[in-house]
Amino acid sequence: MRWLAFPKMALSLTLATLAALVLVGINEAGYRQSRQALEEVSDAQRARVVLNLMLQNILDAETGQRGYLLTGEPRYREPYDAAVKQVDGHLAALQLLYANRPNQLAQLNQLAKHVSKKLAEMDMSVRLRQSGNEDAWKFVITTDVGREEMDAIRNEVGDLVALSSDELTRGQLQVVKSLRFARIGIAIVALAALVAFYLYLRQTHALRQSGERQQQALELERNALEDEVRERTATLAELATHLQQVRETERGFLARELHDELGSLLTAAKLDVARLKSRMTDLPDAIQRLQHLNELLNSGIALKRRIIEDLRPSSLSNLGLVASLEILGREFAERSNIEIEMVLEPVELNEANQLTVYRMVQEGLTNIGKYAHATEASIVMKNYGNHVVVEVTDNGKGFDTQHNRPSSHGLAGMRHRVEAAKGRLTVTSKQGQGTRLSAVLPANSVPSTAVA
Repeated sequence: MRWLAFPKMALSLTLATLAALVLVGINEAGYRQSRQALEEVSDAQRARVVLNLMLQNILDAETGQRGYLLTGEPRYREPYDAAVKQVDGHLAALQLLYANRPNQLAQLNQLAKHVSKKLAEMDMSVRLRQSGNEDAWKFVITTDVGREEMDAIRNEVGDLVALSSDELTRGQLQVVKSLRFARIGIAIVALAALVAFYLYLRQTHALRQSGERQQQALELERNALEDEVRERTATLAELATHLQQVRETERGFLARELHDELGSLLTAAKLDVARLKSRMTDLPDAIQRLQHLNELLNSGIALKRRIIEDLRPSSLSNLGLVASLEILGREFAERSNIEIEMVLEPVELNEANQLTVYRMVQEGLTNIGKYAHATEASIVMKNYGNHVVVEVTDNGKGFDTQHNRPSSHGLAGMRHRVEAAKGRLTVTSKQGQGTRLSAVLPANSVPSTAVA
């Protein structure tokens, strides 16, 4: 289902990309057309302004000329001179504005000729007046040359202004056209974008539904796997408990066999050696050999007792848990040369839990002797009424509980023993800071099975 959605998703993505490209193209084309139209409008407006200023300057020059001719005073000539100077600048500006417009440029050349003739006519009359030739300047004034040139200038300026007005109108229409084109294009692109968005929503909804179905399937499968794991874990826990129970039963059976059978044999052999020794007083060499045999039998009996105690500590039944732990700690200290500190309070635990505590302390001391490289260790058992806390601590090298777990099988066995007794085992250790085993067991509770 998911792979069917990819072509549709690609279609919506392609459509959205095309819409974006078209929108960019429309905006770019509209921008260029509008910019060109605005430049033409700006040039047309500037041309109109310059033409009107030039015409006004010519009129000002003519007014100043006539005032100077009539009065002869220099102050009337100043407006004339100023206006004449500005006319050339206006013509140069118009040359630049019409450089790319051949029709306007041709008309501008005609206008420049008429302006030149008009300025020459006014300059002649002014120079004649300045030289005092009254008849000559009056004759020039009375002719129609200046009026004809001025009319021609007005006509040329009017034509150029009309052309600028036409360009201004065309530019405005071009801007309106560009805006209309942009509106239509944006509307089309918006519609395409809406279609693409609709397709995207549909595909997103389909993908979400497909994902939800897959999630539900995965959740069902995960739940089934978790149920199977829990069932198998429970089965393995029951099997481990049964195996430990069988192991303890076999240990008890083996301990009894060693005590009854091997103990009887060794005792009988020792008695026979004693009888032989009493009858062979006259044979020193034989007596010496019998003495050596007696020592070997004593060593065998001691080894038998140690093996029996290790298999099934009889001190638990005969002396109790506190005494058994004291014996265990003292023997470990003698074997390992590690100083053992013991703080043991009397507790109320059933036989199975007492054996669990004994095995935990025994396994902890064994690990200390093998791995810890410690010089001191402690065994603590505290009675808190409704629960018992047992701790085995050393000052050894420690280990990283997350990565480096020496004797992990021993720790796993201890944890299983404690948890089977409805308790909790905690292992705390850091590199160079020793290790602490801490077990919390309920007091006066009888677990479903006895765990060794």
